[in-house]
Amino acid sequence: MPIKQAAKKYLRKSTKRKERNKKQESKLEFAIKKTLKSVSSGKLEEAKTWLKTTQQLIDKAAGKGLVKKNNAARRLSRLHSKVNATAKK
Repeated sequence: MPIKQAAKKYLRKSTKRKERNKKQESKLEFAIKKTLKSVSSGKLEEAKTWLKTTQQLIDKAAGKGLVKKNNAARRLSRLHSKVNATAKK
């Protein structure tokens, strides 16, 4: 455990940030799973709505440093390609 006052403050800050990041990550993963599930079941309209919310969450996470920029771009690209492939069917 920290002894100095500044170290105690830093510990409080880091635990709050960790909880916030974990919440954002779980929202993001939930949205990705919902998108993929709707794509696999063939529900195009539902997939497009989930894709839109997922894209917003991914962009926000990349902007705040929760996910790296290239990782976010790769995830979005793969999701878009899967939704577009479903649309072509």
